[in-house]
Amino acid sequence: MTTQTDQTTFNDLGLSQPVRQALDLKGYSNPTPIQAQSIPHLLEGRDLLGIAQTGTGKTAAFMLPSIDNLREADNRTPFKSCRMLVLAPTRELAGQIADSAKDYGAMAGLKVQSIVGGTSVNKDRNKLHRGTDILVATPGRLLDLIDQKAFNLGSVEILVLDEADQMLDLGFIHALRRIVPMLPDDRQTLLFSATMPGSIKELSKNYLTDPVHVSVTPAATTAERIEQYLLMVQQDEKQALLQMILQGRYDTPGELERVLVFARTKHGCDRIVKKLAQANIEANAIHGNKSQPQRQRALNDFKSAKVPVLVATDVAARGIDIPGVSHVINYELPNVPEQYVHRIGRTARAGKDGIAIAFCAEDERSYLKDINKSTDAEFERLPLPENFRAVVEGVGPTKPAPKQQRGRVQAKPRAGAPKRKHPSRAGKPNRGQGGSGEGGGQGRPGGGGGRNRRRRSGGGNGGGGGGGNRNRQG
Repeated sequence: MTTQTDQTTFNDLGLSQPVRQALDLKGYSNPTPIQAQSIPHLLEGRDLLGIAQTGTGKTAAFMLPSIDNLREADNRTPFKSCRMLVLAPTRELAGQIADSAKDYGAMAGLKVQSIVGGTSVNKDRNKLHRGTDILVATPGRLLDLIDQKAFNLGSVEILVLDEADQMLDLGFIHALRRIVPMLPDDRQTLLFSATMPGSIKELSKNYLTDPVHVSVTPAATTAERIEQYLLMVQQDEKQALLQMILQGRYDTPGELERVLVFARTKHGCDRIVKKLAQANIEANAIHGNKSQPQRQRALNDFKSAKVPVLVATDVAARGIDIPGVSHVINYELPNVPEQYVHRIGRTARAGKDGIAIAFCAEDERSYLKDINKSTDAEFERLPLPENFRAVVEGVGPTKPAPKQQRGRVQAKPRAGAPKRKHPSRAGKPNRGQGGSGEGGGQGRPGGGGGRNRRRRSGGGNGGGGGGGNRNRQG
């Protein structure tokens, strides 16, 4: 919760004493605009469509009044069901919402559970067997349990779609079309997001009944506290530019603390991390192909600054709430302009300022144009480093500047890095390079990289078959 209203306090919004006490324990006294405008309507039981920038307290805006409404209704915790269902598009976001629900409901006596994909479905079955008051879930895992007859939605009083634009997108719409008909008709439904494209807004009418519309900022605007910069660079030169930034060899705005790097694909993330490791820059990747323990480990390492660089797909744009993210680097621009807002919203949280740097290649100019058109993004263009061309061509310095710069993410020697070649490689030419040596037999010129399972009678592997030949026998 960041931006405060001038005079309104949580005491003025009609929240119960247990909820206000939980807020006091967290040190919150003044609501943000989205909270101040939403909470009174939600306490009345109205459906609501809320739009606000990332990092402005949307979770508290729907969770605080919902906890009060559940307390007032005083219904029993239902067997194999829940009273409040919160659906989120990513595992990380679901976990954060569940943590907030536990904090805000600490004095209310409500039971909170979270289920997400990538974890043990049997454990989820066991913990939901007796039911729960508040369930935060990703749609896929929820349907898994419903299909196994381990859970039902017949007791839901409140439905929340967080990051509703993505929840109503094609990636989740089929799951929602199965889930919503299972819910009671007299439920309260809340949709919250930072962006709401027109087509999705029309689709949301199928889920809301006479809703209140709350928009504290125009849809798809970028946070005012984020300075945005642009670097025009060729696609195959981006890796070199990223490494120079992370090694402190390019004087970017602001001091590098934790750096979040966005790529469009899972394989792209892994490739960036691999090449950073080759430059002795420690980084982790987080994307849909990673298991939930791997993703959580990467987030924990990033949060603690043990590994200050995290490379992610848009799966992280909706699930990372870490105040210490100093820079967001768009290694690749998103092809959906609204995603840009969510990406850079990972910085400038908890009242801090932030820096967003976008790399743009020639084939991404249309994406840049769409971002400028759909958001209020104002980029300041930065020049490439003076020695960048020499670095790209391999004739410039390849190591970090010797003088450590305070606050910057510097390259560190990797523990246990090999100091010599593997013995099996010693003295051998590189794989794939054709040789011209003499084998005295039936060697094949230019046969680099092949594999000979056995020697041919009368001759060895000729030098012409140089490079990566491996002999299974002999």
